[in-house]
Amino acid sequence: MQYKYRAVADDGSIIEGIHEACNEYEVAKMLKSNHYMPIKIEETYNSSTNRNISFKKIKKKDLSVFCRQFYTMLNAGIPILKCLDILEKQCENKLLKKAIEEVYVNVQKGMTLSEAMKFNEKVFPNILINMTEAGEISGNLDIIMERMAFHYEKEIKIENKIKGAMIYPIILAIVTVVVVVFLLITVIPTFISMFENSGIDLPTPTRLLLNISNSITCFWYIYFISLIGIMLGINYCSKTDNGSMFFDILKIKIPYIKDICLKVATSRFTRTLSTLLASGIPFMQSIDIVSKVIGNKYISRKLEEIKEDMQKGISLSIAIKNIAIFPPMIDSMIKVGEESGSLYNALSKSADFYDEEIEAALQKMTEMIQPIMVIIMSLIVGFVVIAIAMPMFEMVNIIRV
Repeated sequence: MQYKYRAVADDGSIIEGIHEACNEYEVAKMLKSNHYMPIKIEETYNSSTNRNISFKKIKKKDLSVFCRQFYTMLNAGIPILKCLDILEKQCENKLLKKAIEEVYVNVQKGMTLSEAMKFNEKVFPNILINMTEAGEISGNLDIIMERMAFHYEKEIKIENKIKGAMIYPIILAIVTVVVVVFLLITVIPTFISMFENSGIDLPTPTRLLLNISNSITCFWYIYFISLIGIMLGINYCSKTDNGSMFFDILKIKIPYIKDICLKVATSRFTRTLSTLLASGIPFMQSIDIVSKVIGNKYISRKLEEIKEDMQKGISLSIAIKNIAIFPPMIDSMIKVGEESGSLYNALSKSADFYDEEIEAALQKMTEMIQPIMVIIMSLIVGFVVIAIAMPMFEMVNIIRV
């Protein structure tokens, strides 16, 4: 069980923390052995276990702010414990706030920062923990935090560009569906009733429109349940190993989407590997970390092949070329980096280049999607208009006769 304690040190300062023990007596004994006078000891829940049950992913924005603020304070000469205390008090994300509090307590007990962060692996990503450990070993923890802040800021920038590019097509698609459903449910039945009462033979497009309108009006709940079922099914499948692998492979097979997904993966691969290598993380360990943050299971599996090739003595540039995933420019840049002894610098420049390529690809895709969506909407509305107009012309001809 875990017990939260509050005690007074010899110098009069107040000490707070969490300690695992069988009972309160053991906690009091531990405090007295460290020359602390217990004030309050109470049982608390195991926050780590609770987090595993109700864990929600920490946003990259929160991690970026955490690293940037940590760097600023460390660079100003503030001790780690004081930094953690300040970060915990001003953190707005409740899960991250609780994790920082636990890290503070564990560092206070004598753990290193990276060791304390490992107890909260669900909150702090593997890359951040390993980078923190490298910073502690090298004595450049402030520089490491600055690099991680920059890394997350770049990731956020790319994600925001992708989301921004998709807003217009999604809104246009929703508007199209809403307009068509509104016409089918409210407007079309009025015209169809008029046509049926006139006794004329309805043309095929009109009869098709009538069937669709009746189907949606009478069985709307089936469509609704089916839509929800499909969405839940896709969501469930995407969380399974085989399902997520299928969708990740699909992403790099569909035209245009493939181009953007590969460029995003390339940018993430080169930037993350550059950051890790520049911080002194061993190469094989760096590849392991990159494979976990690449965001595509199929590419992650291919990165395992790179490790196997390098263990056989094959260079990184050739191993990259062998998996045939990344653009040809990458293995060429890596080869130059290997020959010049500045691999991390070559990877960093490649990441910057593909960040710009992603922006250009997104702009191109947006420009292409807009007219396609307009054409689709025009065809749907045009079909509805023709389906209504054809029987109206027939009625006019009957009246003239």
